[in-house]
Amino acid sequence: MKYLIVNGDDFGASRGVNRGIMEVHARGALTSASLMIAMPAAREAVALATAAPDLGVGLHVALTNEDSAPLIDFDDAHACAAEIEKQIDRFCNAMGSLPTHLDTHQNVHRDERLRPLFVEAAARYDLPLREHSPVRYFSNFYGQWDDIAHPEQISIESLTYMLREVLQHGITELSCHPGYMGPDFTSPYNIEREIEIRTLCDPQFLQFLRDNGVQLINFGDVPTIARQMVHA
Repeated sequence: MKYLIVNGDDFGASRGVNRGIMEVHARGALTSASLMIAMPAAREAVALATAAPDLGVGLHVALTNEDSAPLIDFDDAHACAAEIEKQIDRFCNAMGSLPTHLDTHQNVHRDERLRPLFVEAAARYDLPLREHSPVRYFSNFYGQWDDIAHPEQISIESLTYMLREVLQHGITELSCHPGYMGPDFTSPYNIEREIEIRTLCDPQFLQFLRDNGVQLINFGDVPTIARQMVHA
């Protein structure tokens, strides 16, 4: 079986990002979101997620700002571990449950100083951590590099072509960043977010998944499916 998690990063970053994520979820394409618990629109995101029981919600740990500047000294392992734990606690208090998964803003868990801290936290709470679980991470659905917009990379034609090449037996995570820009959120990745909405809401996307035998799931389904694959 081929399983796909379509995960919207930056949930809670702004009301426009929340609206974009929920719009794609309502169309049936987006199954999961990663919540930035300390951002201004996090409270609204929690309320929206509570009203959408089929949406899996994980924690998008933020240790950098939108310009990639660290918000904490990455060389201070104790301080970083405490901040990770603080964000997990805030998530649990807001959502009333553990996150379905862990990942990080701008993938800072790849930093060699931070990786062990995230691996330890994920193991302690028994959570899938991006790139450290049975779920394959596919990140190429992104419309910018070298500070230059590449809308062609996030077109429906590009997305279906890429997925045709990478989808295989098992579970794949397609990360995405749908959202509407507004005055309450400044990001170098801006108009591309609205293009992602149009692409993911294109009927061709869900039709492609049906034609290729791909089942949409969220991270809450991963433990059961992973066990089934082991015993298959």
